[in-house]
Amino acid sequence: MKMEHDLHMTIGEEETSYFKNSRLQEKALVETKPVLQKIVMEMCVALLHPTMTIVDLGCSSSDNTLFFVSNVIKAVSYHLEKFSGHPTELQFFLNDLPGNDFNRVFQSLQRFKNSIDVDHKGGPIPAFYIAGLPSSYYRRLLPHGSVHLFHSSYCLQWRSRLPDGLEGNKRPYLNEGSISIAVTTPPFVVKMYQEQFQKDMLLFLQLRYEELVADGQMVLTFLGRKHDDVYSASLNRLYGLLSLSVQSLVEEGLVEKEKLDSFNLPLYGPSMDEVKAVVERSQQFDISRIKLFETNWDPYDDSEGNDVHDSIQSGINIAMCLRAVMEALFTSHFGESVLDELFNKFAYNVALHLDKEKTKYSVITLSLKKR
Repeated sequence: MKMEHDLHMTIGEEETSYFKNSRLQEKALVETKPVLQKIVMEMCVALLHPTMTIVDLGCSSSDNTLFFVSNVIKAVSYHLEKFSGHPTELQFFLNDLPGNDFNRVFQSLQRFKNSIDVDHKGGPIPAFYIAGLPSSYYRRLLPHGSVHLFHSSYCLQWRSRLPDGLEGNKRPYLNEGSISIAVTTPPFVVKMYQEQFQKDMLLFLQLRYEELVADGQMVLTFLGRKHDDVYSASLNRLYGLLSLSVQSLVEEGLVEKEKLDSFNLPLYGPSMDEVKAVVERSQQFDISRIKLFETNWDPYDDSEGNDVHDSIQSGINIAMCLRAVMEALFTSHFGESVLDELFNKFAYNVALHLDKEKTKYSVITLSLKKR
């Protein structure tokens, strides 16, 4: 698996594209909007330089990318209007891996700028500039002490790489029959994922510490888990259903068993305690705020109860959402020809699960301030 080449959301505007299937991520941006705007206004007060630099890590290519930009602009505009602050210019860097559909983002910029003018109806609008930054956020991205705010949403559950021993065709296969942590995953493999999370998060914090200005901040939102038990995590249960779907293709002779056994996803959803422990270990940031909220697997189900009104449609919605994220990785390993059948089976398996239990993602949102 070549992360920088194979990991990207499904491009374009087709039915299976990320553009059409990113409502789950949009809901997280809405959830964290008040925190983001509060932090931006705090930074306006403390800003010593006429330019504020903001970086969106793992920006992807749906309307969510510019929704985040719009939220920052609105917060700065509100500050300028209410407090008559000195003029502030905004420099946005949109970061993602090179395979991201940056073209779609930049082709929509003029329409976005027009919408900003309309929304503000003559109010003060800070000058803003938007640039792309194609690279992994597990590397240095910008000069020392140049960034005021880092933002990332639904990204940091991705590891920089698979743990040693889980990559490619290395035998024996340590996680046979599963594509991520499942009930059959040996405890030592779970520990490998945990150690990879710790390495990655420490590296991420070190890199961002170097790039942030004094008192710079970060707002990070990512999939995690509610309880200490890794095996019962809702994220792992969902990917367990995806593993089951691949297993069905193996049984039908559409996928070789070795293809399944040799494939693992570089994903790990940490607990709140694990996140706190890594931040403390880094000794570079103070936690301003940490919160866990839950959101339904089905991005179009906004209900708060425990009932699933249409499990079949929810299964389809969830499968489309996950396919938009996973299609490139699965195409690279299993081939494009099995994708429709795979995600049809996945939708069916999810529907069966939802008939028994309505399940939700656990999402951690974390605000950090540089020491």
